[in-house]
Amino acid sequence: MTTAKTRQRLVIGNWKMNGSLAANEVLLKGIREGVENATAPVNCTIAVCPSFPYLGQVSQALADSPVSWGAQDVSLQESGAFTGEVSATMLNDFNCTWVLVGHSERRALHGETSEQVALKAQAALAHNITPVVCVGETLQDREQEKTLAVIQAQLAPVLALGEQAVNKMVIAYEPVWAIGTGLTASPEQAQEVHAYIRAQLNTVGAGNVQVLYGGSVKAANAASLFAMSDIDGALVGGAALVAEEFLNIATA
Repeated sequence: MTTAKTRQRLVIGNWKMNGSLAANEVLLKGIREGVENATAPVNCTIAVCPSFPYLGQVSQALADSPVSWGAQDVSLQESGAFTGEVSATMLNDFNCTWVLVGHSERRALHGETSEQVALKAQAALAHNITPVVCVGETLQDREQEKTLAVIQAQLAPVLALGEQAVNKMVIAYEPVWAIGTGLTASPEQAQEVHAYIRAQLNTVGAGNVQVLYGGSVKAANAASLFAMSDIDGALVGGAALVAEEFLNIATA
């Protein structure tokens, strides 16, 4: 049985809307060489999620390497008149292993609902892509002591997909107030929410799903976060754009 002691660490870099062909080449070379030339085995699954235009470059640069890759979003539609959307079928063409769904920036800036997030997760699963379902509260939610209620509401449509589907997912807890602000939930604050998420997952028989923390993760705070029993890794933002920092997080 998988436990907190045996669940493998997973660290995913979310590049957001950053990068260029030249900058990506340097970053990918640094990540790949850092993993392949490590003096000790890297006991961690490492992945990167670039913007859509760079999936071809990333898939070529990381081919046959220990580093996997994915996309930052996916359409809940299969195909058709949906300008600007990218389907799971298209992501398959680039051999994506992962796709982020429900990132707080998508929820806030594009009005994505939790029901839509669940449908996106379902679309990814239908094409054997692992959805990384993001949940998290705003500062106002936390100050009003609504954190767990918000998490429950965001998870509910996803959990409704059932045990078989949920067990093929990853959940990422990202407190909105800690994303790109330099603020980070304390390990204890993060653990409290991660434990709650795992309890919710347990209700559908998916308590061994990896639950990542996202929110200004750095090499300096990664070890203390990873020491918590229900934190299985990280969804890394800005620090994922620096190869050495990103790798130091993965091996913290």
